[in-house]
Amino acid sequence: MTSEIDTQFKIGEHVVYPLQGVGVIKDIRERIVRNNPVLYYVIYIDMSDMTVSIPVEKVAESGVRAIVSEEDALKALDSISNKYEPVSVDWKARYQMNVDLIKEGSIFSIAKVVQGLYHRSKVKELPVQERKLYDNALSLLIDECSYAIKKDKKEIEKTIFTHLEK
Repeated sequence: MTSEIDTQFKIGEHVVYPLQGVGVIKDIRERIVRNNPVLYYVIYIDMSDMTVSIPVEKVAESGVRAIVSEEDALKALDSISNKYEPVSVDWKARYQMNVDLIKEGSIFSIAKVVQGLYHRSKVKELPVQERKLYDNALSLLIDECSYAIKKDKKEIEKTIFTHLEK
């Protein structure tokens, strides 16, 4: 049974969990922690087939956020068409910069990682860790855009590659 306090998200609502993708609020539960009632969101993340529980009061610091608007999703997709400016640092520094961008959790940061690593892979094969990061960022971008724009993931993926090739 949940307490009657105001929660940012409702059961059934889709949210973005940074580094993991889009999830759905399956429940809002109260648990007793150190003799105090604590309200938790129970979020199921389809992309990784996992369920996480996050205290409602810690949702902002965890980075969980609402799915962007259709307008912002389209802007993020358009941003990957922009001229790509290569970053001239070694791959470890570049990798850390990209990890930090993904941790930001913004759809625009994720789009920037996809754009950068895609163009980098056209010049030279990506190291294994960067390849995994690219695949993860691409999945995150496809996942959120498909919910925001209400289009099939395959269609969004095609759109992304069309924009990258411009």
